[in-house]
Amino acid sequence: MNTCDRHLVRFLIVSFCYFELPIRPAHAEFASTFSITAASQAESTLQKLEQCLQRDDVRAGLEQNGVNPAAVRARVDALSDEELAAIAGRIDSPPAGGETIDVLAFVFGLLLITDVLGFAKVYSFTRSVKK
Repeated sequence: MNTCDRHLVRFLIVSFCYFELPIRPAHAEFASTFSITAASQAESTLQKLEQCLQRDDVRAGLEQNGVNPAAVRARVDALSDEELAAIAGRIDSPPAGGETIDVLAFVFGLLLITDVLGFAKVYSFTRSVKK
């Protein structure tokens, strides 16, 4: 190698190191379990929403209310992971009034117990323990 080539090679090595063109610093981080499970939950929620949108009764309800199903699908595709998690919580929750039956059963049971113990006379089909 002649001196011109050596100087050219040295210049190229120094310039590449100075400008960091061929070599970028590596950036690594640990993948947390939370981030991995959040991504899989978002995918499952998205699949659940897609299944709901494919149902005929849901599509008919959307069209009845004047909503284009293609616009709904585009909106679902644009949702963030947090919005998908919030929607998944609402899908899995009981329908409106689902807890009302529980409250009514509790009140019925409470009145029945107080009636049997003799604190109240609410039902005619019970006999009081107190006399």
